[in-house]
Amino acid sequence: MVARMKFWAISVCGLLAAAILLAWFAAGKSYRLQKLVFGVRFASHDARIAAAAARYGVRPSLVKAVIWRESRFQPEMLGAHGERGLMQITEGAALDWARAEKIETFVPTDLLDPKTNIDAGTWYLANALRHWAGKDDPIPFALAEYNAGRTRVKRWERDSGLGGDFGADELRAAMDFPATKSYIRAITERYRDYERTGEFSATKPPGTPLPPDKP
Repeated sequence: MVARMKFWAISVCGLLAAAILLAWFAAGKSYRLQKLVFGVRFASHDARIAAAAARYGVRPSLVKAVIWRESRFQPEMLGAHGERGLMQITEGAALDWARAEKIETFVPTDLLDPKTNIDAGTWYLANALRHWAGKDDPIPFALAEYNAGRTRVKRWERDSGLGGDFGADELRAAMDFPATKSYIRAITERYRDYERTGEFSATKPPGTPLPPDKP
């Protein structure tokens, strides 16, 4: 009887632990454990990320953080609004990239190719960072644009009435998209973690500043 009770107790504890583990995976809060389990997938695109980051002047850690949030490194990922691939690129953004790079043979399904997707996404991210380069911290602005579009970011800036004094803190306060706030926070935290752990220690372009620590 005692042995049976111990068996059931161990079984219940095991199920509880599994449920907690699954919840952590779903919430994206067990990155190191995810990386341990899916290590090959999490590192399989690092060379492509480094090459695209060097080409467009963005820190590779920031590009990788965006990929982690957008697709968990799954190149076949399809979004609800037509986004494709690792960096969840829309057809319109991809066509802008193809025109800028003079790639006449591009078709939207090419975004399922990891190199093409990373190149297009990094180009878009670099453009956003350049556009907001005059801000006190361009990264939240660029990420907000990547997630919600430049028009919405400009609306938040305009509606604040602050003009040139509209900084990163004011952006966070003005955003009326909770999902975008969460998106920026998650990527910024992952970016800081990559920088702290030297994920791309030998390949850090100077174009993207390290974000200040914010709650």
